[in-house]
Amino acid sequence: MIGLMDSRRMCPHCRAFITVHDRVCPYCHEKVGARAVDSRPNSPIGGVIPANRFTTVLILLINLCFYIATVMASTKAGNGDAVMTLDGQTLIAFGAKIPLAYMIRFGEFWRLVTAGFLHGGLVHIAMNSWAMWDLGAQVDEIYGTSRMLVIYFVSSVFGFTLSSLFSASLSIGASAGICGLIGAMIALGLRHHNPIGDALRGAYIRWAVMILIIGFLPMFHIDNSAHIGGLIGGFGIAYIAGEPGRVRSAGETLWKAAAGMCVVITVCCFLLMYLSTRQGVAQ
Repeated sequence: MIGLMDSRRMCPHCRAFITVHDRVCPYCHEKVGARAVDSRPNSPIGGVIPANRFTTVLILLINLCFYIATVMASTKAGNGDAVMTLDGQTLIAFGAKIPLAYMIRFGEFWRLVTAGFLHGGLVHIAMNSWAMWDLGAQVDEIYGTSRMLVIYFVSSVFGFTLSSLFSASLSIGASAGICGLIGAMIALGLRHHNPIGDALRGAYIRWAVMILIIGFLPMFHIDNSAHIGGLIGGFGIAYIAGEPGRVRSAGETLWKAAAGMCVVITVCCFLLMYLSTRQGVAQ
């Protein structure tokens, strides 16, 4: 499926699937420009990060930075196996999702955002990073960076909101947002009634089903409520958003503003986490 998406794109006029080499759509006969991903400027980091994965890599780097910070804090607290398994107190201090009653009591709803950037150990972050590497690039290429950021943010928050309603356990991880990206790809397949759309929908539905089945196995201790919430959130936003239209249209400006707001909210939530941690240390 990854190879299929690498060789296909959508006509911006009629929304039919065409090849990346077509310069005139064979269906509507309109001229087709370069893909947005191909026309992006080089990475600001000297081309080290590929342009078509730049947003995905930034998210992965943020996750990695918080993982390193939590490992260092957990080790300092006496956890000799912090690299593989982080302790709950450290994760709570860095913004893990906690039971809803406590979030209401202490007004810590920012945890619904910060929990999506934390991981419980090396295997956890490695598996999520592996899934995000290709999936994030695909959603970015099809929906554009602005829509991708909104889909990822809303999916993660909605996933942990659903988790807080149905699970009282501590919960963390990027998988809610990743499930949202899967939901976005399912929405794409549903919007396009053709063989490629059917193939997309089928492939990502199977992926979603596999994730949910694994989540129900008791030995893995996976928060399936967050996964289900992420799928619902990502599907809903992507189905409403559709694919990008004209670059300078009012709709595209609105999506850019929404993406900027998601970034601002995320930064503010981590600031609240930092202030809460500092207050706890002071007490």
